[in-house]
Amino acid sequence: MSLRSTLDFLLYDWLDAESLSERERFADHSRSTFDAVFDTCERMAREKYAPFNRLVDQQEPQFDGDKVILPAATHEAQKAYAVSGMLSASQDYEDGGMQLPYTVEAAANSFFAMASVSIGSGMLTTGNANLLMVHGTALQKAVFARNEFSGRFSGTMCLSEPQAGSSLSDIATRALPDGDDFENDPLGPRYRLRGNKMWISAGEHELTENIIHLVLAKIPGPDGKLIAGTRGISLFVVPKKLVDSQGQLTGVRNDVALAGLNHKLGWRGTTNTLLNFGEGKFPVNPEAGGPFGNGAGAVGYLVGKPHEGLHCMFHVMNEARIGVGIAATMLGMAGYHASLDYAKNRPQGRALGPGGKDASKPQVRIIEHADVKRMLLAQKAYCEGALALELYCARLVDEQHTGVPAAADDARLLLEVLTPIAKSWPSEWCLEANSLAIQVHGGYGYTRDFPVEQYWRDNRLNMIHEGTHGIQATDLLGRKVLMEKGRGLRLLAERVEATARRAASVPVLEAHAEALLAAWQQIESATRATWSTGEPGQALANAVPYMQAFGHTVLAWIWLDVALAAQSADAANAGRLAAARYFFHYELPKIGAWLGVVERRDMTCAELPEEAF
Repeated sequence: MSLRSTLDFLLYDWLDAESLSERERFADHSRSTFDAVFDTCERMAREKYAPFNRLVDQQEPQFDGDKVILPAATHEAQKAYAVSGMLSASQDYEDGGMQLPYTVEAAANSFFAMASVSIGSGMLTTGNANLLMVHGTALQKAVFARNEFSGRFSGTMCLSEPQAGSSLSDIATRALPDGDDFENDPLGPRYRLRGNKMWISAGEHELTENIIHLVLAKIPGPDGKLIAGTRGISLFVVPKKLVDSQGQLTGVRNDVALAGLNHKLGWRGTTNTLLNFGEGKFPVNPEAGGPFGNGAGAVGYLVGKPHEGLHCMFHVMNEARIGVGIAATMLGMAGYHASLDYAKNRPQGRALGPGGKDASKPQVRIIEHADVKRMLLAQKAYCEGALALELYCARLVDEQHTGVPAAADDARLLLEVLTPIAKSWPSEWCLEANSLAIQVHGGYGYTRDFPVEQYWRDNRLNMIHEGTHGIQATDLLGRKVLMEKGRGLRLLAERVEATARRAASVPVLEAHAEALLAAWQQIESATRATWSTGEPGQALANAVPYMQAFGHTVLAWIWLDVALAAQSADAANAGRLAAARYFFHYELPKIGAWLGVVERRDMTCAELPEEAF
C-alpha cells in the first residue's frame, strides 16, 4: 500500500479534512486542490529528493575556509521546494501564501521526509518565519519573514550553547544596546550579541541569499550582570548579512562566524554547526566602536519584549517538535516499505508443515514466515499509527486557528498535552521499526547495499532533536497533565472514552474498547499516585516510563479510532484492522510494567549513588 493511499484514507475517510474547505479561510480550496498539492509534492519528492538520499549521506557538507559546500542536488531540491510555494503554504494570500490547512501542509511534507529527510524541506525556515509573523514588528515580517517564505532567505533557531544544551537558563550569550539610539532602528531595537551557539541546523550554507538566525540571549540587568534563569532571556533576529529596511543586502557581513561543522551519525546532508556571535571576525562599523569594542558584536534586532524570548521561541519549538515527529514517522515508513518489498522477493527457508520442514520442496519467500510477518506488522502498527497521530495533531492546529472559540480553546489545550507524545513516540517506536527493517533484511540490512541502515542512522537523531526523551517526559508529567488543573487530561479522556463507546458496539472491536478503557484508568491512577506526595523529585523519577505508557495508550486510542473508519471489507482496511489488533495484543499490555514503577514512585534509579556505577 502506497503512502498516498494511506494519506488519502487518514485525511479523507478518517479526519474528514475535506470539510475544512467549508471554513472561510479555506473556502477557495477543495479536495481537488488538496490533491493537486499532493501530486506536486509527491512528484518533487520522487524526482528531486529520493534519488539523492544516499548521495547526501556520503557527501557530507564541507567547509573550504570560505563557504560550506553542499552537493548540487541539495541546491536543486531547495530551489524546487521554494518555487512550489510550500514554504508559505499555510500563510495568508497577501503574504504570498496559499492559505492551505496545516493538516494538508503536514501531509504534503511527509513525501519529502520519506524521500530524503537529510536534504530537508525548510522546516526551520518556515517555523522561523511563522514566529516572526506572530511576534515580530511589521517591518520584521516584511523584511525577514516574507523573504523566508519566498525562499530568498532561510532561517534557523539558535538556542543551545556548548555549556548549556537543554538547560536554557544557563545560556551565556549576552546582548548589549548598540548605541544611544538603539531603540530607533527601523528593524527594531538594535543590540550587539556575543556568545557561542551549538547544534545549529542549516547554520551555514550557500543555498539562499541570506540566513536569518533567531537567537536567544540575555540582556544584562541594571547591575550589569546577566539575569539568572529563563526570565532573563530575550529573542533577537540576527541576519548573516545585514539588510536595509527594504530587505536588500547592504554588502556588510554580520559578525556571525562558523566555528565548525558537526559530523553526525545521520541527517548528514544538513549542515549542523557551531556558530560564534560577536567574536570580531567580521567587525561591523569598527570606527564607531560598539559595546564590545572595535566593531565586534553581531547586530541583532529585538523580537517581542525584553526578557520574553523563551515565550516567543516556544512558538517555533512546538512546531519543530511536530515536525520532528513527522520526520521520525516517515523514516520508519521508508524502512517499512523497503523491508516489505525485500520480504516479498527474498526466498529463504521452507514453510513448516504437519511433519516439519520438507527440504525437497522449493524455498519460500521470507514474508511467509510467521516471525517476519510479526516484524512487518509491528512496523506497520508503529508507522501508520504514528502518521495518524501526527495528522490528528495537525488537524488540532487548524481547529485552534479556525474553529469556533470553545473548540479552538479545547484544541489548544489538547495540543499542549499531545505535543510531547507527537515528538517522542515516533522518535522511539519508528526507530524500533527501522531496527526491525534491518532485521528483516538479515545480514544485508547492516550493509550499505540496502537503504535501511541509513534510515536507522537518520532516525536515531530524532530522540534527541528538539528536546530529549527525558525533557519531553518531564514536560508531560511535570507540566502538561497538570495544566489548568488537569483540564487537558480530562479533554483527552473524553475523546478516549467517546471512541471506546463507539467501538463497544462493533463486535470485532468490543474487546479493544474494554482494553483501552482499562489502560486509560491505569494512566489516570498512575498520574494521581505519582503526584500524591507533592514531591517533584519522586514524581518525576520515572517520567520516561510514564511517557512511554501514556504514548502507547494514546496510540491505542488512535488505532481504535482509525479501526472504526476502516470497517469496509477491502485488503487495505484488513491490513489496518490487523495493525490495530496487533497493537492491542502485543503493545498495549506493555504499559503495566511501565506504570508499575511510576505508581510505586520507585527510586531505584534516582537514589543510586554515583559510586555504584
